[in-house]
Amino acid sequence: MRYACLIYFDPKKVFNDSPESNAVLAQLGALEGELKASGHFVSGLPLTLPNEAMTVLVRDGKVSATDGPFMETKEVLGGFTVIEARDLNEAVQVAARHPYAQLGYIEVRPAVDYTKPRPKL
Repeated sequence: MRYACLIYFDPKKVFNDSPESNAVLAQLGALEGELKASGHFVSGLPLTLPNEAMTVLVRDGKVSATDGPFMETKEVLGGFTVIEARDLNEAVQVAARHPYAQLGYIEVRPAVDYTKPRPKL
């Protein structure tokens, strides 16, 4: 099953040039190789900071685009990795190896399986 590992962090903690942040950033290159070697890696993409983003809404057929995200938070979505894992427990173990888990957090979310019924809300 596929899982999205959504990577959130406070850019002021990640890009502050501290020994801790530099150590985490130095580990990033090795992680993709490890995930590929273990068969867990599907894809991944780092994202620019939110100040380069646009938020798009369509309401009543009218398109509205505004600068940046709506969030009022220090943490930002910094990227994602899609992995293959047996179950959620294995996906969490894989995500725990991500260097950004040391400075921010990783949200592990199962991908939708369209062969199963939609969620009941």
